[in-house]
Amino acid sequence: MSIQPAQLRKDFPILERQINGHPLAYLDNAATTQKPRPVIESLVHYYETQNANIHRGIHTLAVEATKAYEDVRAKASKHIGATNTEDIVFTRNTTESLNLVARAWGDANLQEDDEIVLSLMEHHSNIVPWQLLAARTGARLRYADIAPNGLLQIDSLRKMIGNRTKLVSITHMSNVLGTINPIAEIAEMTHAVGALLIVDGAQSAPHLPVDVNQLGCDVFAFSAHKMLGPTGVGVLWARPGLLAEMDPFLGGGEMISIVRPEGSTWAEGPHKFEAGTPNIADVIAFGTALDYLHDLGMENVREHEKHITAYAIDALESSGGITVHGPRDIEARGGAVSFEVDGVHPHDVSTIVDAYGIAIRAGHHCAQLLMRYLNVPATNRASFYIYNEEHEVDALLNALEEAKRMFGNVDSRTAV
Repeated sequence: MSIQPAQLRKDFPILERQINGHPLAYLDNAATTQKPRPVIESLVHYYETQNANIHRGIHTLAVEATKAYEDVRAKASKHIGATNTEDIVFTRNTTESLNLVARAWGDANLQEDDEIVLSLMEHHSNIVPWQLLAARTGARLRYADIAPNGLLQIDSLRKMIGNRTKLVSITHMSNVLGTINPIAEIAEMTHAVGALLIVDGAQSAPHLPVDVNQLGCDVFAFSAHKMLGPTGVGVLWARPGLLAEMDPFLGGGEMISIVRPEGSTWAEGPHKFEAGTPNIADVIAFGTALDYLHDLGMENVREHEKHITAYAIDALESSGGITVHGPRDIEARGGAVSFEVDGVHPHDVSTIVDAYGIAIRAGHHCAQLLMRYLNVPATNRASFYIYNEEHEVDALLNALEEAKRMFGNVDSRTAV
């Protein structure tokens, strides 16, 4: 079954909006995706029929809410090819998942002169937690280079990973370049030195078929809101046995086994890391989003994305005066397409295209290290999902022509 975006769009109420008198063309999906009616209705259904705290009551509402919540743990596990639902922890977002590992595993396992290996294409959420960990422990950070074609320099990474390496944390798919990194190959070189491989899957889990067993990573983190679900829900998967080795990240209700005046013991499995009342309603609605994607098939999601991304890159490069960043090989990239319009600051570009109802991103995309590598202050980014169509790309190109006419005399590398 191929994706039929014109049909799918009927499921997304927000796509019926007019912005500045124009149909909304939402091309900012790497930031967050829109929500289909079944997900929105799932939230309403929970609050109207099941609202109760979970795991703590034996009355009907509590039992129903608990089951609905825990069912999503199994769906999230299935989505990434994991086999054990108890290896899934719900957090607020990918950022919190990575911080959890930095605190709960990193503090206990790193010491002075150990090394943490990252890449220059990482999102700040996969840099700052490790900077803080290095500051706490005396470990050192190292960054693998990027090739001119936007791919990770694997030879650079291989030389960097050595006996002092304790963890490697790499994005599966760049939120700026769209680059899909060879995680299975990175896993082999990481495990060869006994280090831990952490994967930021915020951009890949919504767009690719993912199997953590084939990837060979130790930790995989992703977020609900980038894959049709609500905000405020993140997922942390850890290989079997790893969570048991880690101390809790937060203390409070639900994450305990026995509390005594002198100390406490911890709950088993993922509950050890889910202190307090969780984001029940949004987790349950995330389960509906996962069902929606499962019905479409992630292979079909990927094929549609390759088609619309290839169309967009070809259109941008053919228009003249536009520089596109990232790989050109559509098999090696996802649907986040960053570009510059010659002589026009990205903020001006975004303002002009918004006047035509087109939502794109402008800025450093929480990737300042990558911006410095590209030698630009910022870029524009158009990013695609299941409901995007070719005519929206055409509308973007027409709006970019207007930006060229209006601001073409401004030097985009010096404008502020």
